[in-house]
Amino acid sequence: MHIEPEVVTGAKVYLGYATAAGAGTFALRLAADAVREAGLVPAALRAVAATALTFAFFEVFPHHPVGVSEVHLILGTTLMLLFGAGPAAIGLAAGLLVQGLFFAPTDLPQYGMNVTTLLVPLFAIHWLAQRIVPPQTPYVDLRYREVLALSATYQGGVVAWVAFWALYGEGMNATTLAGIGSFGAAYLIVILLEPVIDLAVLAGAKAVRGLAGSPLVTSRLHRAAA
Repeated sequence: MHIEPEVVTGAKVYLGYATAAGAGTFALRLAADAVREAGLVPAALRAVAATALTFAFFEVFPHHPVGVSEVHLILGTTLMLLFGAGPAAIGLAAGLLVQGLFFAPTDLPQYGMNVTTLLVPLFAIHWLAQRIVPPQTPYVDLRYREVLALSATYQGGVVAWVAFWALYGEGMNATTLAGIGSFGAAYLIVILLEPVIDLAVLAGAKAVRGLAGSPLVTSRLHRAAA
């Protein structure tokens, strides 16, 4: 989902900084909510864990250039279900920054666009989870259709933002549209794979009794909504 350096150039890059500022402000608001709910140390631990996992998603997991961008297995739904929206948002932004600083400095000018692409879909699934997951249902008891809805929303949001940046930077032409189409088709694999991973992670979290009440995960993972 990285926006390549030659896609959006010149003054157009500044739109990415503007959208990232808005997304970052909302991410800080969610992080503050997590601190009020769980305390500073637990929220910070979850953010650090989310950062480490995000870095692994980008640098350790397989990733391949397809069409207008690269296909990554970015498990945004997994991060939100494990750590909560605030720590997950901080982790996505920080993990992407670490990856850019130390492994892909050519991506740094596009950081605003890339972080927007990661965060806005996360906010969408945070909103969606509040509406499709019954308040009395812990995340470890989610069903496949609920997890699929969250995953499809997150990954679909990533594809939509990549398409927007490509069209914004290159204009609507046959080459760009074909690249967007191939990128979106490749991401269907991620949409189908992520719910399976999520359910496996949730089953593992349910089996590990010591995680319930642990500061490392959100309380919503094992408990009903407050």
